Amino acid sequence: MKYLLNILTCVDLMEYYMLPPFFLIFIPLLFLIIKQLIPKSVNLPPGPRSWPLLGNILQIGKNPHISLAKFAQIHGPLISVKLGTQLVVVASSPASAAEILKTQDRLLSARSPPSVAPYELSVINQHSIVFSSDLSNHWKFLRAFCRTHLFSPKAVESQTALREKKVSEMIHFLRSKKGETVMISEILFGTILNTLGNLFFSKDLCDLDYETKTSETKRVFRKFIELGAMPNISEFYPLLEALDLQGLSKQTKMYQNQLINIWSDIVKEKRQAINRHTSDFLDVMIDSGFSDLQINILLTELMGAGSDTTTSTIEWAMTELLRNKGAMHKLQAELTINFRENDIITESNITELPYLAACVKETLRIHSPTPFLIPRRAPETCKIMDYTIPKNSKLFVNAWAIGRDSNTWEDALSFRPERFLNTNVDFRGQDFDFIPFSAGRRICPGLGFARQEIQLILASLIHHFEWSLPNGEDPMQLDMEDKFGVTIQKEKPLLIVPM
Repeated sequence: MKYLLNILTCVDLMEYYMLPPFFLIFIPLLFLIIKQLIPKSVNLPPGPRSWPLLGNILQIGKNPHISLAKFAQIHGPLISVKLGTQLVVVASSPASAAEILKTQDRLLSARSPPSVAPYELSVINQHSIVFSSDLSNHWKFLRAFCRTHLFSPKAVESQTALREKKVSEMIHFLRSKKGETVMISEILFGTILNTLGNLFFSKDLCDLDYETKTSETKRVFRKFIELGAMPNISEFYPLLEALDLQGLSKQTKMYQNQLINIWSDIVKEKRQAINRHTSDFLDVMIDSGFSDLQINILLTELMGAGSDTTTSTIEWAMTELLRNKGAMHKLQAELTINFRENDIITESNITELPYLAACVKETLRIHSPTPFLIPRRAPETCKIMDYTIPKNSKLFVNAWAIGRDSNTWEDALSFRPERFLNTNVDFRGQDFDFIPFSAGRRICPGLGFARQEIQLILASLIHHFEWSLPNGEDPMQLDMEDKFGVTIQKEKPLLIVPM
């Protein structure tokens, strides 16, 4: 080690500048390698041995939620890994999650905006409800504003007729597809986008038929969400962030602009209108003095968060029910007792369906909508479970692993909704063995809306149709592999036939 250092310190300055470009890059990288090889005295959480410069990137692979869960089984509930030069601490048990989300919640509520974010850090800190660096007064204002007008119990109840209408349109569309194979995720995504579109703009955003031109709207939303989860070299090596080596920042800005174009004319019309005849969320924002920039950031975050997670959860629920005939029959029986054959499912009635609620909870447990809760950041050095967490470390909570923890859940990998009957375990952030919507100050503000939407759609799909796989395929042969992203989606979309 000393020999390498001596060589580098003896390089003549003039000769250094005359070296080929390759060496001008290689020498700084060599310094980084040497720095990583020097033993550190910090009492970090345990973890797998990392490679110089690369860290644990090659060991983690394309499904980090799975590989990090396996590391936790070897090294313990709180581990540390290196992604390039970035130190990441991962909690994979209820106790370690509670340390981050409850015990140290005030300190560890800080976040780092993703490097692909289409805005400068100062803009994100001022206007983002998801990625603002800290819990500023403006962030608190945005949370309170959204809660009052979108997510309070009173607000969610006032949206009931809208959700019921959009689900009724979905059922009508599926009746026109009886006997045909449908990609249920596309129909679900369109239904949820239209629900949000009417909530925000009093307007549908797409057709449910995914073979029409309006499917472009869905494609833009999906691509924008997908870009946010793609592995980014800039996240691993912050010094390279300005280079945008993969072009991800450029693509994200392009799709962000396409999203804004979807509603920019609506915003302009509403601003110019003397008397508006609607009272949607966009009206409220305009009347509250929001600028176009504030509107664009907030709508992008709310629609991105609300559409993909709900779609994924319902698709997984349908998949599990098809594979588990006993659970399907119990849910059908509960619906038959409470509704006649042609009755429309209403939200006022689904609160009386405990097995439906149990099916939704069990789906959220075994297929957590977001594999990792949105990463937090340590703004200063702190202690978690007697380990030292250095300043600016990123903190991941592996909700996927926690939901499948065999130390917490009996027969953890089996779909058993009965485990949620006659229990008070819920996803409101108090039970750290079940945190699909996070917990603490950063808990998802829209979980009440999501609960109503998921239960209403799932109950309607099961009540109005018998479902089968194309060509009489065996549901037990369904591919259950998931695809890592902002949300955990099925690797192969569910293709089913409504009857």
